[in-house]
Amino acid sequence: MTVAGDRRDVVELICAKRDREPLGDEDIAWLLDAYVRGEVADEQMSALLMAILLNGLSARELAAWTAAMIESGERLDLSGLSQPTVDKHSTGGVGDKVSLILAPLVAACGAAVPQLSGRGLGHTGGTLDKLESIPGWRATLSNKEILDQLESVGCVICAAGSQLAPADRKLYALRDVTGTVESIPLIAASIMSKKIAEGTSGLVLDVKVGAGAFMKDLERARELASTMVRLGRDHGVRTVAVLTAMDVPLGLAAGNALEVAESLDVLSGKGPPDVVEVTLALASEMLELAGIEGADPAARLADGSAMRVYRDMIAAQGGDPDAPMPRASFVHAVTAERAGVIHRLDALDVGIAAWRLGAGRAHKEDPVSATAGVLLRAKPGDAVAVGQPILELHTEDDSSIPRALAALDGAIQVRDEPYAATPLVLDRVLE
Repeated sequence: MTVAGDRRDVVELICAKRDREPLGDEDIAWLLDAYVRGEVADEQMSALLMAILLNGLSARELAAWTAAMIESGERLDLSGLSQPTVDKHSTGGVGDKVSLILAPLVAACGAAVPQLSGRGLGHTGGTLDKLESIPGWRATLSNKEILDQLESVGCVICAAGSQLAPADRKLYALRDVTGTVESIPLIAASIMSKKIAEGTSGLVLDVKVGAGAFMKDLERARELASTMVRLGRDHGVRTVAVLTAMDVPLGLAAGNALEVAESLDVLSGKGPPDVVEVTLALASEMLELAGIEGADPAARLADGSAMRVYRDMIAAQGGDPDAPMPRASFVHAVTAERAGVIHRLDALDVGIAAWRLGAGRAHKEDPVSATAGVLLRAKPGDAVAVGQPILELHTEDDSSIPRALAALDGAIQVRDEPYAATPLVLDRVLE
């Protein structure tokens, strides 16, 4: 529907979407602009979001909704950079420290990587929280600082400015408290509005699938991936999505300083094979989108090039790349109750345990602990003896350990038969 005149009736728009009638492009543009300016009340937008959750948005409506979110604020102009630009976004998981490695790695191969990242909420960790465990490192940069660092270093990982898609900031907070987070169109618009406004020419989406991911089901993950790929390409951003498994934590560390330390292992040419595999798969996709041929990201890990870019990036943002990572005051081991082969180590349960130990937050304003988290001493496929450590719980508050242990009840399964490994990279979505 389209409401005539300059003043639109929000209730009519709510009723239209409630009754499965399409919203006009002008109505959507007016609505989001008015909401950012405070002319549409939260309770009215909440009702509309619930109607969208239940009845969806058509491709045309979603394109208009995303465009309006982008136009609600400023856009970064990266056209003056001397290197091609490409970025990556992950939908979030447990132990997903790939961004810390990937940005300097792809920069070492010749691209400029503007990684505007976020903080963790619930059981999934946030890239900014991880990097803030490095003494002196700062997440907030001006647009000029971002551009200067991209030109001089090749990559930046920082917080998105308050004027980048401000409609998303308001809508995300509202969705979080109104039970409307799960809408695929709203998820896609939230992610893509920020990434398109960021100004990058290419974007690789890492859509996590499984117990520890937002998307538990492969088909819904494919639907989200396809929706985001189409939005990116409709707005002139070369976009591809990779579906990766998140039934088991990625790597051996879940927690802020713990994950930085593991990232340094990978940048040193070592590190857990699963982290290396996912990182190299995403790096290859990014380099292809950037049009960089002949680069060998595995070689850039092995020869120290990626580590040098990482150190420059940390130093450019005020951090000390030589500072030792902080360590937890209390460590508690979770041991095997029987001998056999680990078949299950549930990513969601590990993520909740890390959150309860202090690594995550329940609300955006909550503080997080740099040292809290979970270290994996064994993973599915490993044989263990009775009493052998499987997990280590790290915390500054030992009173949090019983609650973390409660989250892990049933998380580990040890059986007698051999373990059949499943692929990490599940699919590639181009349209």
